[in-house]
Amino acid sequence: MAVGTKLYFASDFHLGAGGYLASRERENRLVRWLDMIQADAAEVFLMGDVFDFWFEYKTVVPKGYIRFLGKLAQMADAGIKLYLFKGNHDMWMFDYFEKELGAIIINNELEIERNGKKFYLHHGDGLGPGDAKYKILKKIFRSKICQWLFARLHPNLGVGVANYWSKHSRIVGQNNVTRKNVEQEWLVIYCRELLKTKFYDYLVFGHRHLPLDIQLNDASRYVNLGEWVNYNSYAVFDGAELTLQYFEA
Repeated sequence: MAVGTKLYFASDFHLGAGGYLASRERENRLVRWLDMIQADAAEVFLMGDVFDFWFEYKTVVPKGYIRFLGKLAQMADAGIKLYLFKGNHDMWMFDYFEKELGAIIINNELEIERNGKKFYLHHGDGLGPGDAKYKILKKIFRSKICQWLFARLHPNLGVGVANYWSKHSRIVGQNNVTRKNVEQEWLVIYCRELLKTKFYDYLVFGHRHLPLDIQLNDASRYVNLGEWVNYNSYAVFDGAELTLQYFEA
């Protein structure tokens, strides 16, 4: 069983984006990171867009990522608890990772408390002001009828179309994202509204593709995990404090 005590958080690996070679290089880097954290990890939270596309047919899943998935299986077998959040790119996770890895699949938000610290966790898509078009699309894509219709497509067609669009993923080559004024950050706006009704020490998200650690008030912080195409950023909670860190920086 796992003997670690730390919590690790990471998001937006976008495995599959950028072509096979770039994705394999990123996958290898992720496996090295997982090797590093395995010694002291108790729980690992992978907070959405782990894959640039994912759909689970009844008997078929997208091929590839075998080293990454094998490493997750090894960690799960060692007693490390795994959480996989649905992102906007991999919202069509169903029960495959539950059965194979014993992972807990998170559809939306997850609230946890560890060592007296309260966490609010969410991939980050569809929250805060604006982006009405995506919020409508998210409801459609999450609907049972949409999932049923997509499942009627032969995997060669369905996954092929998805992989074509993956080549145009906005994260590929994205290294010029700038930090806006903090008060204009839409997830900051969402967090401030949330804190009006409930207290959290840490509000942790992905989706934004930019590592951020923003003090919201005297006690609460908004942390964005960034991504693994340009930043290789993640967060770790050592039982006392949550810190944003970078792998092989």
